[in-house]
Amino acid sequence: MAGSVSFAGPTVTPEYARTVARTAYLWGWPLVNMHNRRVAMNQLAEPGLLAGIVPAGPPGTLNMLGDYLRPEERLVACPDQDVVHGFGVLDGRLEPSVVQVPEFGDRFWVYQAVDQRTDSFARLGAVYRTAPGFYLLAHDSWAGSVPAGITGVFRYDTRCGAVIPRVFLDDTARDRAVIAPLVDRITMYPLSEFDGSVRIADRSSAPSFGAGSATRGRHERQWVDPEQFFCVLGEVLDEVPARPGEQALYARLRAVLAAAAHDREIAEVLRQAAVDTDAAVGELFEFRNIGIPVARHWTTRHNGAAFGNDYLSRTAMAKANIFAGTPDETACYYQDLDDAGDRLHGARTYTVHFPAGQLPPVRGFWSLTVYNSRHLFHSNELDRYSLGTRNRDLAYGDDGSLTLTVGGAGPSDPIQLANWLPAPDDEFSLVLRAYWPESGILDGSWAPPAVTPRV
Repeated sequence: MAGSVSFAGPTVTPEYARTVARTAYLWGWPLVNMHNRRVAMNQLAEPGLLAGIVPAGPPGTLNMLGDYLRPEERLVACPDQDVVHGFGVLDGRLEPSVVQVPEFGDRFWVYQAVDQRTDSFARLGAVYRTAPGFYLLAHDSWAGSVPAGITGVFRYDTRCGAVIPRVFLDDTARDRAVIAPLVDRITMYPLSEFDGSVRIADRSSAPSFGAGSATRGRHERQWVDPEQFFCVLGEVLDEVPARPGEQALYARLRAVLAAAAHDREIAEVLRQAAVDTDAAVGELFEFRNIGIPVARHWTTRHNGAAFGNDYLSRTAMAKANIFAGTPDETACYYQDLDDAGDRLHGARTYTVHFPAGQLPPVRGFWSLTVYNSRHLFHSNELDRYSLGTRNRDLAYGDDGSLTLTVGGAGPSDPIQLANWLPAPDDEFSLVLRAYWPESGILDGSWAPPAVTPRV
C-alpha cells in the first residue's frame, strides 16, 4: 500500500494517521496543557511568585497572593478579581501532599483540586461545609499509612494535578487586613513534613522568579505547542489512565505514535495535523461557540471540572477558561454578543439591568467581569475589571434595581461612575460568575439580563 509502513505494530496510512491525530489533539489538549504546567513548576526550588505577581511553587507545594491578581497576568485565561488566589501543582510520583484549612467563619472559600483531566477530585470549601484541619491529597497508587491528625483524604489517579485556593475579598483596605492572617494559614507541603501543628507561612520574603511569559504578550502563555504536541502525547498517555470506554481510543493513539516512531512521513502527518487542528481549538476559545445556550445570547456550562467523557466541553473550557469550578461551587455565564446579536465592542456603551429582586441568586457572591478578546484583563485608569458583591459603593435605583454600564466613555457623575466597567476599544467579552449558586441558577429558572446597547 503506497505511503504506508509496516512494522511490529499495525499498518498505518497517512490519511488514517491524520484522522486519528485530529481526534487526539481535541481530546488531549487539556492533558498536555496540565503536563506542561507541571514541567514548568518543576523548575522552581521553592514557593514564590512568577514575575513577582503570579503564585507558584514546585510540585507538592503552593503559594498564595495577599490581594487580587494583577491585570498583567498571562498564565491563565479568564482570571478573576473576586478572590485571593493561590496555586500549586501535584505530582503523583512524589509523596502525598497535606493542605491546611484554617477557620474561615462565614467567608466564602474553596480549594479547587483538579486532576490532569481538569476534573475536580476533592470537596474542600464553604459549599461543602468543610471543617478546618489537615487534608491529604494522595495518588491512587500510594499505599502508605494515613497519620493521626489528618482530617480527610482525597485521591486522584493521574500523574499531575493542580490545587487552587480561592478566598473572597472585599475591595477594601479593612478586609485586606482581616484576610491576611487567613491567607498565611493556607499552605500545602509534603506528607513527610507533617507534624500535626498549624503552619503560618511568612510570605513577606517569597522569591520572585523571572518568567517573562507570565506577564508579557497579548495572549495567555502558550501551554500547548502544536508543533510539539505529539512529542509528549505518549508520555501523557502513560500519566493519565484510560477511563472505562477509552481503551480503544488509547490503542488507536498508541498505534499512530508507534508508526510515527518508525516513519518520518507519518510523524510529519501528525505534526501538521496538530497545527491544522489548533485552528479548530481556537474556535472553541470564543464563548459563543461553546457551552449551553441561555436566554439573551448568554452561554453556560453544567459540567465544569466534571467533564467525564465530554471531551469537547473539556477542551473548550481548558482553552477559554481553564480551572473554572464545578457548577455547585461557581456557575459561570459567558457573553460575546449584545441583545441584538452583534459582537460586543468597547466603542459602544451597554447596560446590564437587574430588576429588583433579580440579582444572581447566590449564597456566596457574584460578579460581572470584562475581558478583552484574548480573555485577559483590559488595563485601565480605574484599575477596575469587575463589579459585584465585593463593591460596596454600587448605586441602586429607588426600586432596588441595579444597572451596570459597560464600555464607551466613562460617566462624569461619580455615582454613575461607580456602576461603570471600562472596556477596550475593541471586541470584548463578559463573564458573570455566581459563587455558591442557589436553586434559581441550579435549576435554570434564572438567567442573566440582556446586554443592551445604549442608543
